[in-house]
Formats: sequence, structure tokens, C-alpha cells
Amino acid sequence: MVAASSLSVPSVHAPASRAPLVLASASPRRRDLLARLGLVPDSVIATDIDESPLPGELPRAHAVRLAAGKARAAAAMAPDAAILSGDTVVGAGRRILPKAEDEATARACLALLSGRRHRVFSAVALLTPDGQLREALSETIVRFKRLTPAEIDAYIAGGEWHGKAGGYAIQGSAEGFCAWIEGSHSGVVGLPLYETRRLLVAARLLA
Repeated sequence: MVAASSLSVPSVHAPASRAPLVLASASPRRRDLLARLGLVPDSVIATDIDESPLPGELPRAHAVRLAAGKARAAAAMAPDAAILSGDTVVGAGRRILPKAEDEATARACLALLSGRRHRVFSAVALLTPDGQLREALSETIVRFKRLTPAEIDAYIAGGEWHGKAGGYAIQGSAEGFCAWIEGSHSGVVGLPLYETRRLLVAARLLA
């Protein structure tokens, strides 16, 4: 299933002549992050692909595969557009943490991450009308403080965890759990801006 919507606000830093830019994500976080680069997508296509990990697939490869898959799925609906997509995966060792859709999953993720380091892989894919796929990946190390049961209960009650990889959103109150971070904060949020800008400039979609 693919849903599309149009946005009429012009991009302020895009070259005067370029292919329409489609963001293959309904995430408001990714739209907000893209706006920091001075870009507003011409339209949004929310893709619905199978995000199940392949047997033995590691977090890094999983993020890269899903970002590319979302770009290709959106391109089937908008073949004349440049498609920007992303995917963020939280990994604990070789393990891919799920997107938390219920409290039990969120609690399990937080308990696993408590007091330890984990990695966040944020992949970006840019598929242009000529069929060229450009890809980039940010890898960020995050260390959580040791969480008390009361802290986990309070975070679960707030609901920020819903639909989030690893059961937390760093742009919310969970940032208070982060003892330190090494890498891309925007990547943990959902769209690594350095890598995204590099792809857009290479494709001449951003000056």
C-alpha cells in the first residue's frame, strides 16, 4: 500500500531546475529535519514494505536494504521524481531491536538498553529518475544510563516510544537517558543531515 500527498511550499535552497523531490516517508520528524537543509519535498509518499529482517541479517545491512527498498517502492509511483528515503535501525550487538508497537516490547527494549551502549544505523537512499541509486549510512553510538523501574514506568506512560525503533525517541524525554552519544544526533532522530546533504548535492538537488 502506498499513500501520496502533495506539499506546495517551495524549496529555498534547491536549484531552479530539478526533478520533483519526493520524500518516501510519512514521518514528520524526517520532514522537519529535511527543512533544516532548506528543502521541502514536492510530495510525500508513505511506502508500506515488508520490514522483517532477513535470516542472519545484521542491523547495518537491514537499514541499508530497507532505505533502498522504500525508495524503489516510491519510484514505482513517481518515476519522474527524485526519491529520498531513509530507515533507522537500533542494534544491540548483532541483534536488531524492533519498532515498539506495544508496551511490552517497549519495556523489553528499554530494559535491554539500560546501562549499556548500543548503535543506531540511519540509512539514506536517493533514487533519481535516471535510475541511479545513491546511498549513505550514519552509525551512531549511544550509551544509556542505568534506568530505574520508575524511570521506565514514567517513560512508558508518556507514550513517546510508540512506533519507535528500539522503543525510544531521542528527540523527546529519552534524551535525558543518554549519558553520551558519538555520531549523528539527527541520524538517531531519523535522517542524518550530513549524509543526506551530501547525496542531494551530488545529485544536484541542493546547491
